[in-house]
Amino acid sequence: MATSPEGFRQRSLALKAQLVEQGRRVQDLIELAFEAAFDRSAEKAQRVTKLDDAIDTADVEIERAAVQLLTDATRETAQLDENQLRLVLTIVKVNNELERIADAGVDVAELVIPTKGDGAGTYPHANEQALPSTFRVMANSVIGILRDAVGSLMSNDAAMAKVVLQSQHTVTAFKAAIVRDAETKISQGKMTVDYAFFLHEIANLCELVADHCTNIAEQVIYLNTGAIVRHTQTSWVEVGKTKS
Repeated sequence: MATSPEGFRQRSLALKAQLVEQGRRVQDLIELAFEAAFDRSAEKAQRVTKLDDAIDTADVEIERAAVQLLTDATRETAQLDENQLRLVLTIVKVNNELERIADAGVDVAELVIPTKGDGAGTYPHANEQALPSTFRVMANSVIGILRDAVGSLMSNDAAMAKVVLQSQHTVTAFKAAIVRDAETKISQGKMTVDYAFFLHEIANLCELVADHCTNIAEQVIYLNTGAIVRHTQTSWVEVGKTKS
């Protein structure tokens, strides 16, 4: 029976494998999106949008498969324990987070895609300067956080997921430093407002990706330990634990 305990387990694990593969696609997209921004490459930016099409297709497939699995289990009155249900719910939630990360990557790419045939993206004068070196470090941090979030999901590693939670603060600190530096340079006439908005928007998107990664990490911790963690102003705390 497809929804016997073993049948449900096999279908759930197959879904999780699809989700991990989706995570790898999203990693590829984010890396390419940052490359497009650093290289000011419209060609790479357009490749990002094509990658997003495949991610959107997989997102729908995973969602439908999860709903079908629960529908079959309900129809056949399968006796499922809490851990089995938790796994499917986690798959659905993480699938949604990955799709939103990909959307953020597309937004990064769209900043450099030419508009109206003028050879520039949303901020046409942003091509006048190279991105600061701090942005390279920030982008690498975001890529590393995403890699660890997907890795923690693949290996059921709650400890790695907790590292992801702590790493998010690094991205927030980078963003604050970049914004302060831009404000100073504008006041000194060393940076255009247009370019500062460009930097600020990319920094916002980096922070958004990191935020979604922490949401994935929360789900990994919940899936493997039953612990519910939430973010306070300065740290992550465990606010409860479900019965297993």
